Amino acid sequence: MENTHHVTAVIPAAGLGTRLLPATKAIPKELLPIVDTPAIQLIVEEIVASGIRDVVFVTARGKESIIDYFDAYPQLESTLSERDQDSFLAKITEPVEMARYIAVRQGRPLGLGHAIYMSREVVGDNDLAVLLPDDLIDAQVPCLAQMMEARRATGADLVVALMEVAPEEVSKYGIVAGTLTSERTFSIESMVEKPSADRAPSRYAIIGRYLFSSDLFKYLAQTQKGAGGEIQLTDAMDAMLRDGRRAVGYLFEGTRFDTGNVFGYLEANLHYALKREELKDPLRTMLGEFLAR
Repeated sequence: MENTHHVTAVIPAAGLGTRLLPATKAIPKELLPIVDTPAIQLIVEEIVASGIRDVVFVTARGKESIIDYFDAYPQLESTLSERDQDSFLAKITEPVEMARYIAVRQGRPLGLGHAIYMSREVVGDNDLAVLLPDDLIDAQVPCLAQMMEARRATGADLVVALMEVAPEEVSKYGIVAGTLTSERTFSIESMVEKPSADRAPSRYAIIGRYLFSSDLFKYLAQTQKGAGGEIQLTDAMDAMLRDGRRAVGYLFEGTRFDTGNVFGYLEANLHYALKREELKDPLRTMLGEFLAR
């Protein structure tokens, strides 16, 4: 398939963030800071660095602050300007100007597939990139850009990010079946949602990055409610495969953090803090002292 279409990025951000309660009772998990930057901004930075400018947030009640974060705040901007706090001014205006944003609401929590389906009128005939905000991927070349290149090279209708996981981890992920066609490219024949270790067709797990043609919406519209009474994205992808659509998994280069749980969130904070020039040495010293107690 010739990828001449414009690509729109979709970030499903309607979840409740129960694994990070009580913090997420009043703050969307997507706005919890990684050091001093909301996790969702790191996702938007990956999108923009991959050459995409249009971003759709799928939100729910109580998630309005995500939209506020990416909107201008004239009062704060003028105050910072008057105080000559230009570095802070740049930090708050940069995410606003980085991309074009549209928000749509998912009125009922009917699953990831349903959340993505809510973006159909905005995306239209464009291709879409779906990025799950819990999955932060630190990579020299953005993970999404790596996948877009793999899509250009293979002409696939569907590209997913893959990561090899330990046998005891496979039951937490969607796992693909098929064959490795190059060092990083996997030809997908089918996918299984959260199989037990003895039933898993491989150890390659789907991570929260996907590229689709707009045909996805047709399949989501036909997808019946599956596990948990929700419209599952995996079921729609499976239907695409059964119809002979070409699916490729890409074993991305980079480090992935699952910020949707407490340990992954802490790990991401330490990782990104240690990358900061002004923080890395004092933080190393402090951690050494902590561990020596």
